[in-house]
Amino acid sequence: MINIKNSREIEFLRKSAQIVAESLLLAQSRIQPGVRTIDLDKEISEYIRSKGARPAFRDFHGYPANICVSINDQVVHGIPGPRVLREGDIVSVDIGVELNGYYGDAARTFAVGKVSSEKEKLVRVTRESLYKGIEAAREGNRLYDISYAIQTHVESAGFSVVRDLVGHGIGKQMHEEPQIPNYGKADRGPRLKAGMVFAIEPMVNMGEYKVYTQDDQWTVVTRDGLPSAHFEHDVVITKNGAEILSLAASEEI
Repeated sequence: MINIKNSREIEFLRKSAQIVAESLLLAQSRIQPGVRTIDLDKEISEYIRSKGARPAFRDFHGYPANICVSINDQVVHGIPGPRVLREGDIVSVDIGVELNGYYGDAARTFAVGKVSSEKEKLVRVTRESLYKGIEAAREGNRLYDISYAIQTHVESAGFSVVRDLVGHGIGKQMHEEPQIPNYGKADRGPRLKAGMVFAIEPMVNMGEYKVYTQDDQWTVVTRDGLPSAHFEHDVVITKNGAEILSLAASEEI
């Protein structure tokens, strides 16, 4: 069952999502060659706690860090550690926050210094596909209209969407119904209604869509070793389309 949130719940979700958005801006300001991923984890965790919130990924199903930092062929769930960011990397930062019992969850992929034109295109197309999905998240549409919008934009650019991982509902739990694949046929699935809140998150590979999980039981990487990008926003369905909750006040779409 897809929960419908009331205005009070949406405001709680907005507050959590705003802390995520601000944390991602902090990450963006810190990402440069020579930075260790564990230092990003520490600084962002401290920032989240300074806001009276909790890093939601810590100990979630046993996850050992506060944020996820995934570099190049790492798709998602990269564990921060001593690894140093290098010129030409792309790095996906995924952050979850819990505040007052409600969750926020968003992600972005950043360039480290100057990157190749191929990586630059991958990041751009992945971001664009997120907004294509958000445009399709309208009352009266069906769930898989979101999936179809993402898939068609990604594949038209020559890339592939990861099929083993999905977006999701979000609320008092970080992962709620429904699952939101990034591929599928239009006009399928439940009707979208005002008050539904989703974390839409395309994960896009430069090469084939197949992935696997490394021995640490968390880090998901591409099978062909080519780069991957990841963008995610929390959105609420309204009578006038989808409102993005995880966009900082200082940002523009």
